[in-house]
Amino acid sequence: MALAFDEFGRPFIILREQEQKTRLRGLDAQKANISAGKAVARILRTSLGPKGMDKMLQSPDGDVTITNDGATILEQMDVDNQIGKLMVELSRSQYYEIGDGTTGVVVMAGALLEQAEKLLEHGIHPIRIAEGYEMASRIAVEHLERVAHKFEFGLNDVEPLVQTCMTTLSSKIVNRCKRSMAEIAVKAVLAAGMVREKSFGTTKDRMIYIEHCANSRAVTIFIRGGNKMMIEETKRSIHDALCVARNLIRNNSIVYGGGSAEISCSIAVEAAADKHPGVEQYAIRAFADALDSVPMALAENSGLQPIETLSAVKAQQIKENNPCCGIDCNDVGTNDMREQNVFETLIGKQQQLLLATQVVKMILKIDDVITPSKY
Repeated sequence: MALAFDEFGRPFIILREQEQKTRLRGLDAQKANISAGKAVARILRTSLGPKGMDKMLQSPDGDVTITNDGATILEQMDVDNQIGKLMVELSRSQYYEIGDGTTGVVVMAGALLEQAEKLLEHGIHPIRIAEGYEMASRIAVEHLERVAHKFEFGLNDVEPLVQTCMTTLSSKIVNRCKRSMAEIAVKAVLAAGMVREKSFGTTKDRMIYIEHCANSRAVTIFIRGGNKMMIEETKRSIHDALCVARNLIRNNSIVYGGGSAEISCSIAVEAAADKHPGVEQYAIRAFADALDSVPMALAENSGLQPIETLSAVKAQQIKENNPCCGIDCNDVGTNDMREQNVFETLIGKQQQLLLATQVVKMILKIDDVITPSKY
């Protein structure tokens, strides 16, 4: 590709082997990108929450994986589209940073893209949408700080850590053993002071260092199962629980689950939209609508009427001024997530919103897509 100018000084692009390439520009390119991102998000949407569905993936050599872990599903999917690959990277980033919430972050990004498509059709410039989303994400992150609770725990009181790990394990295939697995994860994290991997020398050999540990020993968790597939899924579940326990030790602030945090943020963002006089207020309202997609997906996956359930819970939050009201996925009989002991780490939830917003902003700023022809 080269840039040239005509006799009037106007720039134009010369494409090498132009007849062998296809090109999308402007609104067509943005809509195509949004469609690709939404397609990936739709795949994971049905896997969200404790009643989420599992996906069966078969590798080229015939190995079968059954899981509802977002990062694992996207890692093993053969994604050709470049925007689809961005969604895979989004899930991977959440996995590396937090270790949990890989499904929710992709569902949130898909909802933001869906709302952005409606705004584009109304003639709002993508840059203004991106700026509105950035404002809304800051409002939501600050609101999460206000509604978060400090979780006090110690070596003799690890129940708060266990309860939070159980929330993570509730959506896994192994949820029948979530209590014992959560206790194993918490004990393992508390036993090791600080574990880090270092590379050294020209060959970049790797060595694991264990520091700040009274009894300097590695912690090994042995997993047994009926078949390889179950063992692999248990390993992934244990990893998520270990990461949640680690995150809670790093920052002991928690928000309540069941979509209650998203509903509370949606109410706060919607209220803040009126304070912005520019076009961005439409994008801020769209962000609030996108936040509602997470509790709606939880309700839908639990066999509940999504719109009715969300409306009732949102009205209850506003009436009682209680940000802990969420979706009763397990039919316990109460929408108060404090009573159900359903918690999530604050840093995990904040990271979801920030990562999803950044990826959607990146996608919205692409207005020219040049791809090789298939023929």
